[in-house]
Amino acid sequence: MRVVIADDSVLLREGLVRILEDAGFDVAAQAGDGEDLLRKVRAHHPEVVVTDIRMPPTQTDEGLRAAEAIRRDHPGVGVLVLSQYVDQQYAMELLGASAEGVGYLLKDRVADVERFVEAVRRVADGGSVLDPEVVAQLVGRSRGDGPLTRLTPREREVLGHMAEGRTNQAIAGELVVTERAVEKHVTGIFAKLDLAPTQDAHRRVMAVLAFLRG
Repeated sequence: MRVVIADDSVLLREGLVRILEDAGFDVAAQAGDGEDLLRKVRAHHPEVVVTDIRMPPTQTDEGLRAAEAIRRDHPGVGVLVLSQYVDQQYAMELLGASAEGVGYLLKDRVADVERFVEAVRRVADGGSVLDPEVVAQLVGRSRGDGPLTRLTPREREVLGHMAEGRTNQAIAGELVVTERAVEKHVTGIFAKLDLAPTQDAHRRVMAVLAFLRG
């Protein structure tokens, strides 16, 4: 699976290369800014791109703009964006009308190598990944009388994992509970948020994100 990595920090970029190559990815190219990233994508046709949001020349949103261009011009390429800080606007802007083959993670998540590699694979396969901190902030800004207030603390926790694109089995392992217990929580979440139930991980993420956007 070919991947192109973009970050203006050579140290972080080389670290990402090492992690992904050790996990079996073929790192086809590296880039240090948004324009170079677009050139490398056109040249190497990767399955997935991992890019920082802030890159030269302005250190604002060059990576995000490049990610949006890749999603528009190369719809088969998955895009995982890394950010130093949570920015709800950037996250929702990246997701746009579709969460297919896209992810938004804090850079701190890279330290958990197994989960980071899992996120890259999920995005490359057309799935979705949203950092739990983003979910927590979106849930926290909801109206006081909205349906999210009906969720229990455990259901909110499960909701965050669902938005990450995790399956019931993976959530059960993370929370150290039975899969049946997670299924009950998911059923309760869908009922309280008036979302159509589904077992497909991608559709679950789409449903959750559609609700959080609202």
